[in-house]
Amino acid sequence: MNNILNKIQIPERIKLSNMPTKIEKLERFSKMLGGPNIYIKRDDQTGLEVSGNKIRKLEFTVKDAINKGANVLITCGGIQSNHCRATAAVAARLGMKSVLVLRGSSNIESDGNLFIDKLLGADIRFITAEEYKNSRLEIMEQIKSEYDKKGYMSYIIPEGASNVIGTFGYYNAMKEIIEQEQELGVHFDKVILAVGSGGTYAGTFLANKISENKCDILGVNVCDDSEYFKNRIYEIVQDTMKYINVDLELSKDEIRIIDGYVGNGYALSREEEINFIKEFAKLEGIILDPVYTGKAMYGLSEEIKNGNFKNDENILFIHTGGAFGIFPQKELFKY
Repeated sequence: MNNILNKIQIPERIKLSNMPTKIEKLERFSKMLGGPNIYIKRDDQTGLEVSGNKIRKLEFTVKDAINKGANVLITCGGIQSNHCRATAAVAARLGMKSVLVLRGSSNIESDGNLFIDKLLGADIRFITAEEYKNSRLEIMEQIKSEYDKKGYMSYIIPEGASNVIGTFGYYNAMKEIIEQEQELGVHFDKVILAVGSGGTYAGTFLANKISENKCDILGVNVCDDSEYFKNRIYEIVQDTMKYINVDLELSKDEIRIIDGYVGNGYALSREEEINFIKEFAKLEGIILDPVYTGKAMYGLSEEIKNGNFKNDENILFIHTGGAFGIFPQKELFKY
């Protein structure tokens, strides 16, 4: 199966992270739920400053930026964006400048990812939620023009690096998973991951489909709804197939999103989610974050309790990182 993927030419990447990341079995968690065997892929261990899933995408987007002569990286996200923090870290490591357009107020306490952003020397621009929703691309273009007038060469990376180039980060990750299945002697019936901008799911899904791997890719959305992400992911996958000259029949129904676990909204936590993160940490010694992986793993556990996945033997959960995001919400973790 993997030979099919190896024959397809994909863009160049620059190696910035610790890969391949290991896969571990969650023995106690699996036993507690009494369902399938649950494994976890530790993409939270891709590095310290660049921890999480975003660095896989950035290895491709930043290589493209370098090839185009860029020395300034401009991107956007929420106050506690893992992607923005990883972009700032990569820029500093490569001797580039970074500009982060963050949704929120400049009066907020510098904690978690925001603290790291500042420590890494990023130029931070705060904009309102309305500006972010309606005009973030125009704002980034204005910043690009500002820097270019100063003699820099700027490169804009979209939210979450969720575009065609960034998609290859998790295209590669799925290749990695298939190889690890062979090494472990385990086949995963399902791969589960958090969905926040669609690029991680799109890359994983596309590689899985091209390889004709007998596995379902399921996303747990942490914002918006399933319909939004089906449309967004379908668009990314279609554009990526054109980029690599692959023509496969694709239906939106193949894109599977487990809806219902957004809770109070993006980056807003409910008591049951916080309690789940606490119990999971004590049970397995692994820290989930309240924005992405905490909601996604909580959703998976609830689905198993409700009798879903009973026909599956092995499930792989991709831990997409986000540990720094737990610190700004530390007041919710009462002891």
